[in-house]
Amino acid sequence: MVTLAMMVAIGVVISPILRIEGFCPTAHFVNIVCSVFLGPWYSLLNACIIAFLRMTLMSIPPLAITGQVFGAVLSGIFYKASKGSIFYGCLGEIIGTGIIGAIVSYPVMSLLWGKTGLTWMFYVPSFLIATTMGSTVAFIFLQVLKRNGSLYTIQRKLGVMDYEKSKRTI
Repeated sequence: MVTLAMMVAIGVVISPILRIEGFCPTAHFVNIVCSVFLGPWYSLLNACIIAFLRMTLMSIPPLAITGQVFGAVLSGIFYKASKGSIFYGCLGEIIGTGIIGAIVSYPVMSLLWGKTGLTWMFYVPSFLIATTMGSTVAFIFLQVLKRNGSLYTIQRKLGVMDYEKSKRTI
């Protein structure tokens, strides 16, 4: 729980970096790191808490929810299903947020938020760019941790199922 609280704090504090409506690459970085460190369900909880705090404290529209939760859970599921492949964790975030989250954002923003002139694919370009940026940074960060053996150590200390792919490979 302490690690989850730390991830939430980091996610809220760094979220204003490069943030415009439908574009928050730092959220995707935190989602992937949380998925790898804690698993899909903690990552989903992390994304929901961060989204709620961002909406409450920073007046962010509901895109904070639709742009985070699908990628967070798919990132963790893909990472787990691939038995520890960071690439597939990042791919899950890109598919979950860049495609599913972007498409789900249309009815949320048009019906609940009252935005007019939107189409189903309106948010896909910005969501794909943002999630690819965040995923790239997360991929590099986690690869560095993996190369020096820290990723395996962190996962082991957190009690997360560690995978052979998380161990140091030289």
